[in-house]
Order: sequence, then structure tokens, then C-alpha cells
Amino acid sequence: MTPTPPGFGTWRHAAPFGCAFLLVPLLWLAALRGGWTIALVPMATWYLFAILDAATGPTLNNADPQTPDADLRLYRALTLAWAPVQFVTLFGLIWYVTQASDLRPGEQIGVFFGMGVLSGTVGINYSHELMHQRPRIERRMADGLLAMVLYSHFRSEHLLVHHRYVATPRDPVTARYGESFYRFFPRVLVQCPVSAFRAEAAMLARRGRGWHDPANPFVTYAALQAGTLALAFALGGWAGLGLFVVQALVAVWQLELVNYVEHYGLARRQLPDGRFEPVRPHHSWNAAQRATNWLLINLQRHSDHHYKPDRRFPLLQHHDAADAPQLPFGYPVMTVAAMIPPLWRRIMHPRVKAWRKQHYPDITRWA
Repeated sequence: MTPTPPGFGTWRHAAPFGCAFLLVPLLWLAALRGGWTIALVPMATWYLFAILDAATGPTLNNADPQTPDADLRLYRALTLAWAPVQFVTLFGLIWYVTQASDLRPGEQIGVFFGMGVLSGTVGINYSHELMHQRPRIERRMADGLLAMVLYSHFRSEHLLVHHRYVATPRDPVTARYGESFYRFFPRVLVQCPVSAFRAEAAMLARRGRGWHDPANPFVTYAALQAGTLALAFALGGWAGLGLFVVQALVAVWQLELVNYVEHYGLARRQLPDGRFEPVRPHHSWNAAQRATNWLLINLQRHSDHHYKPDRRFPLLQHHDAADAPQLPFGYPVMTVAAMIPPLWRRIMHPRVKAWRKQHYPDITRWA
């Protein structure tokens, strides 16, 4: 393990992880100006960060995982700040755009496409960080962020299903080898809410309670999502409600593109007793591109996240090729490739086959 980076815990080191906040003014510029400016947020998120990745190179330094919480306060502050920023941005835009007579319908939809890129790429990712933490305020903020994209069940699915069954057939969001994103996406839209509900109902049953018990978080999910829909309608009428749904759909698409990339074609060995081997770093794809790790608060260090899910993002460790499979590019490039199945197969299938030979040389037949 390389030494903890100099200045860790100071603004100099923490500030780059706040680069996502710079996208918010671009979104407001799009709403105020219209025209070509509506492309700024998608272009910056998908292409600018790919260019910055090439310019800044990889980040291989690891912080000491035993770093005390006091040294993480600035990083935690960034994640806590995002929920109110997204709330004000989303609902402020609904009010403004539905009142703006100089924005054509196509431009209005374009602004909220950009909003969806932001709430999916950044908002859901921040909710992912927050839902893994112990303090109640962080978990509540995670719920709020997910309600803003009508995907509240993601918390239950992620914590109770994905982390337990990742890289097995029981995990809906582990993309199967040879499965295109266009098959993966509708499948997870159907399977994930069902698996999440069943997991929560099973937990209640173990405590002697029924699925309809008020303790079921799906009651909270429904209330929060109904509240966001009602607020969108109150601020913008039917047009505001429609624009809210547009951004939610785009956000979910962005999330599931990342889910598709993170575990594509990987599998855990099934043991003779029917259980699966423990999760290891080699069951997730890893990426070291610096700029995208700033934007996504180290989500690309996904191998370590699954190995140690309770680590806060600045403490996630880089694993090299000996321990974890490496993506050739960062998420901005890989998610675009995932939308082009022939290109995706050309990039990933040789890597999946090499991974199989490296970690499971005794398995000669893969279902």
C-alpha cells in the first residue's frame, strides 16, 4: 500500500471531490439561455471528464483505512451538502422553466435531461455513499435523494440484495456475460423493486411482522416519492410533473449504466454446500482514472467498496491488476461503450475471459 497522500484531510485534497458542484451553474445557464447551452451538463459529464482523465492520469495512492473520523469531516461535508443543493436546483428549475416563455418545449426537456444526468450521475452516487453510513441524518438524506428520482427501492435492493448476492445469479444488477445493456436495463427495472421488497418482507418476517407493517421502509419510500411528485405539480403543474419524470428516467438510466459496467461478466464460485464464496476484490471491475474518481467520489474503486462496504469514500483502496480486474477507461467512456453492444463486446469479452483464466483456471465450462 502506498503512503497516505500528503495533505489528506485538508481542503487542498478534499476540494477536487467537490467538482460536481460546478455542474450546477451550468444547468442554470442552460435554463436561462437555452439553445446550445442545454448540452453543457451532458457534454461536461460524459466527455470533459474523459478528457480530464487522459490529462491527469491514474490515482494509485491509498489513504490509511484506519484514518480517524475527525480527519474525514471535509469529505463528509461534501456529501451532506449535495442533497439540499440538488433539492433547490431540481425544484427551482421546475418553477422557473415552466414559467419561462422564451424556452421552447424541446429546450425545457433538454434542461431536464441535463438535470437527470446530474441527479443520476452525482445524486444517486452520493445517496449510495450516504446510505452506507451509520448516522441517521446521512441515511435520511440518501432517502431524499432517491425519492427525487423515484427510485427509493434502490437503498433496500443495494444493501440487502446486491451486496449479499453480487456476482451470483441472485443479484439482478450483476450483468451476465453476453447480456447487452438493452436486455439488462428492462430486466433490472422489473426485478430490482421485487427483490428489494422481498428482502424487506423477509427481514420483517424474521421479527414476527408482516410485509404491511409500518416499519417496512417501502411505506417511507412511497410517502417520500408522493411528496416529490406533489411538490413538482404544485410548482409547475402538469408540465412540471412531466419534466420531473423526465429527469427521473434519465437519472435511473445513468445509474443502471454504471451498474451494468461494474460487475459485467463476473461470477463467484458456488461451493459444494450451495453457498457462494465470500466477496473479494476480483468480483468487481476497478478503475483508477483520477478526474472521474473526483466526480464520482471514488466509486470506480468499486472492488474495495464491495470488499469493505462500510469505508467512507476517501478511504477506499486502489487494487492493482493482481487483485482486481481493471477497466481500460473510466466510467464516462465505458458507459458510452455499453450503449454500443458490438463495441462493448470487443472491449470487455477478452478481459472477462482473461479474468476467468486468472482467478478460476480450474473452471473450464461457464454457464
